[in-house]
Amino acid sequence: MNRLAGATSPYLLQHADNPVDWWPWGEEAFAEARKRGVPVLLSVGYSSCHWCHVMAHESFEDETTATYLNEHFVAVKVDREERPDVDAVYMEAVQAATGQGGWPMTVFLTPEAEPFYFGTYFPPTGRQGLPGFMDVLQGVVAAWRDRREEVADVAARIVRELSERSGALGGTTDRAVGERELGAALLGLTRDYDARHGGFGGAPKFPPSMALEFLLRHHARTGAEGALQMVRDTCEAMARGGIYDQLAGGFARYSVDRTWTVPHFEKMLYDNALLMRVYAHLWRATGSDLARRVALETADFVVGELSTPEGGFASALDADSDDGSGHSVEGAFYVWTPGQLAAELGEADGEFAAAYFGVSDEGTFEKGASVLQLPQGNGVVDADRVASVRERLLAARARRPRPGRDDKVVAAWNGLAIAALAETGAYFDRPDLVQAAVDAADLLVREHLDDRGRLLRTSRDGTAGVHAGVLEDYGDVAEGFLALASVTGEGVWLDFAGLLLESVLRHFTGADGSLYDTADDAETLIRRPQDPTDNATPSGWNAAAGALLSYSAHTGSERHRAAAERALGVVGTLAERAPRFAGWGLAVAEAALDGPREVAIVGPTGDALTDELHRTALLGSAPGAVVALGEEGSTEFPLLLDRPTRGGRAAAYVCRRFVCDAPTSDPRALRSALH
Repeated sequence: MNRLAGATSPYLLQHADNPVDWWPWGEEAFAEARKRGVPVLLSVGYSSCHWCHVMAHESFEDETTATYLNEHFVAVKVDREERPDVDAVYMEAVQAATGQGGWPMTVFLTPEAEPFYFGTYFPPTGRQGLPGFMDVLQGVVAAWRDRREEVADVAARIVRELSERSGALGGTTDRAVGERELGAALLGLTRDYDARHGGFGGAPKFPPSMALEFLLRHHARTGAEGALQMVRDTCEAMARGGIYDQLAGGFARYSVDRTWTVPHFEKMLYDNALLMRVYAHLWRATGSDLARRVALETADFVVGELSTPEGGFASALDADSDDGSGHSVEGAFYVWTPGQLAAELGEADGEFAAAYFGVSDEGTFEKGASVLQLPQGNGVVDADRVASVRERLLAARARRPRPGRDDKVVAAWNGLAIAALAETGAYFDRPDLVQAAVDAADLLVREHLDDRGRLLRTSRDGTAGVHAGVLEDYGDVAEGFLALASVTGEGVWLDFAGLLLESVLRHFTGADGSLYDTADDAETLIRRPQDPTDNATPSGWNAAAGALLSYSAHTGSERHRAAAERALGVVGTLAERAPRFAGWGLAVAEAALDGPREVAIVGPTGDALTDELHRTALLGSAPGAVVALGEEGSTEFPLLLDRPTRGGRAAAYVCRRFVCDAPTSDPRALRSALH
């Protein structure tokens, strides 16, 4: 029976025709396991995951393996991007038991959903220390048949240990994180910094978007040049490396080496949204031409490659594509040999392109192919020739089989994209980017907000999914709406952000002010997930804290301010122990310590001075500053109330906690007040 055929998840649909009798996550699957008296195989992955594809081809498409699975298990398939709560709970168990995690995640459960055996990718037969998948299945069946009590005891102990972690984070206090904690975070990042290649730590190396945002804000507030230099050098190294698409813009998920040379080729919406904002903010701080170029190219990639017909943004592009011989190969769409360059460009331009992009006979990837880079020291070149070469290579690449696209719309990631596109469009006078942000926000309101004002996690082809939004959805979408409010001057986005944050306060906040990843009325899992650490994206905890703080700055709400400060209490502990995993929380803490500043721009619509003051306010580097724009007497933003123009001329008010400096109509004075 094909139970996945009606799924909205492209990942589940990829498995709909497997000989494995898959069930979607739900009570029906566990009821079936109880009725048959068999364990549950839980397989969690996502559509652009390379090793998920490998395991599917090797094992889940194999008739013999599928027959054994169907006879002895109830097999459940989960898209981690649709159900991050399910993924988080069982990934915590996998990491606790094995010391590592990853996808595909393979977990064996009792019919009560209690885990008792764990792993990630299993090859079809044992190799390199990994047991074969069929051996694992047979071992689990033997244990279930012959040692059921022992299995039950192990499962009960694991659930008990996981449950004891709930609420153990504590750390929330009524005081904001201060200078000492932020200084400790800067010191910790400096110790982890790779001075030779940029970024933090070794291989594999992930783009440290949120840590870079913290460093930019810390520099803006304190003038610490070391913080800014780490951002400059890391951003240049990534932009020159193979992790960045040198032809079409946009970043791959991570680099397999510490030099940013060879990426894991999947391109995720969230990475590109976060990095677009980092490069735009770096330009704002320094005027860097490289930062401007990369911010705009990344924006054009997001809009050009990930837009959906409904106005939102798709989740990801796959790492794999057809190499031209019918085989799906990682990176095939992106890599080149010297011979391929010559064939497309001619000998002279082929040699030029090979030198310019670092393509060698030895190659940097597999089978003598190279990932395009911009090596240091390629010197002054003919810009027109470079543009011509890039254009012709891009056209040639477009004729290759394209990577698959996961076209589901995830609320949280679209929230990140809305914030990035709105700001990037405003900074660089690209109203088309601002409009793309508005279109995505409209889709979220239209398709993802239910009649109770609660968020749904995903949609696809204009149809909302069934899964409830988690905390990161509320925090990131509110962040996007608040950025859009500052850029457009449309107060409706402030209202929508307030609606979402009311749900955060009512349904995601514990009695001690700590935050949970799922709502109090969400499906009950073996534990209620709760994690303040940033990973590939801001944690729901830190995203919500940031949105609560910005909303309080817009409205003067002490209730929202107090909730943000209580949530930030845990960041102090992370600042000293693991600042790389608290980047967004630290960035929010910088904003709280600075105010954040509130800027009201009051003046006639379409007036040149009004527009200049508004742009100046948006380009201010004060951490987390919010901007309200409107005509005198407007009630769309609380910040505009009782803020008159100056003799009919547009005026700017810079405030903290709604206490304002004298208004100014001088853009230079405003610029000075916001740096």
